[in-house]
Amino acid sequence: MHFKAIIVFVEDSVTDDVMAAAREAGATGATVISNARGEGLKQSKTFFGLSLESQRDVLMFLVEEHLSRKILETIAKVGEFDEKPGTGIAFQVDVEDAVGVSHQISQLSSTVENEL
Repeated sequence: MHFKAIIVFVEDSVTDDVMAAAREAGATGATVISNARGEGLKQSKTFFGLSLESQRDVLMFLVEEHLSRKILETIAKVGEFDEKPGTGIAFQVDVEDAVGVSHQISQLSSTVENEL
């Protein structure tokens, strides 16, 4: 079984919505890193050196490759990444090898068979 990593940078106010939607689309879990910072095309505004931007979370999903595109598109839709600039980004990368996921493979096997 092959996996892809989906990395999502999103405002912390929509983290729970993105997580729920990703799970609904086939993700089996994620790791959340809180309090990330970033800049897009426009530089962040500051007030006496303090950022006025909202907090961001980084979500990391390890998903089966056949489910990855559907999950990625669902995340983008729920996060409104293409509709509103600055709401977040998501991307996927190939995973060469993964350990610690054997307990998920049996569940994913039946899910992937149903999708194909």
